[in-house]
Amino acid sequence: MEYHNPVLLKETVEGLKIKEDGVYVDVTFGGGGHSREILKHLGDKGKLFAFDQDQDALANTIDDNRFTLINENFRHIKRFLRFYGVKQVDGILADFGVSSHQFDVAERGFSTRFEADLDMRMNQKNQLSAFNVINEYEEEQLKNVFLQYGELRAGLAMAKVIIEHRKDHVIKTSEQLKKVLKKFLPPRHENKVLAQIYQAIRIEVNQEIEALKEFLEQTPELLKQGGRLSFISYHSLEDRLVKRFIRNGMFEGEPERDMYGNFEVPLKKINGLIVPSKEEINSNSRARSAKLRVAEKI
Repeated sequence: MEYHNPVLLKETVEGLKIKEDGVYVDVTFGGGGHSREILKHLGDKGKLFAFDQDQDALANTIDDNRFTLINENFRHIKRFLRFYGVKQVDGILADFGVSSHQFDVAERGFSTRFEADLDMRMNQKNQLSAFNVINEYEEEQLKNVFLQYGELRAGLAMAKVIIEHRKDHVIKTSEQLKKVLKKFLPPRHENKVLAQIYQAIRIEVNQEIEALKEFLEQTPELLKQGGRLSFISYHSLEDRLVKRFIRNGMFEGEPERDMYGNFEVPLKKINGLIVPSKEEINSNSRARSAKLRVAEKI
């Protein structure tokens, strides 16, 4: 199974500041590129746990007694680590977003390049698919998906067109959806708008924002003092959540300040935002929108 090069491989793993005998977690295993790099830095007593909810990723498991792959969503990280007797770890790595493999397998329905049934499930056991969102959601629900997750100003109009079309026809495939929304796809910007539409539906299908929030909230308790987070985001919705959580320990509002105007947070950022080099972007197009943030438990 072809999985493309991991993004920001050296920088992300370096951000963890790995100890040879430490315990680490790669919560987005995919093709295993980041996990293999972490294992290179671990000694015989080191441990690496990895999470991936996609059944396809299991084919890439690593034959190493220091490694354990857990076929679950990372939103359940604390529960499943405790199952293995692990309460705290030295570092957590995450490469959010869709894997290249998921984009490249036409029948998964993630890519705008292929004709496919509306699916987009990262966990193929889940009930909710893109078909359900497009054919069963009410107008208000659809509008919110397009506005919030795709940042599409025409979200309401798109929802109305889909609802009207559904009265007579089921929308089953990606090509059918494109035809229904054709008037919103100007030739010069068709790919950009389609990518926003697909992103919105995919985030809803996989509950990506809810899962990310649940996961982030568990990380301070899971990290040992001095432990590191090393996270790659690909769109502004994810990156804003990660940035705010590192800065404030919360997603909205501001933390309570003491009488001197100071406040305590569980994490501190390490260095600034890291983005891929031009060379990496040229050799791996998936890296184009990647943003890496590193933080340490105080």
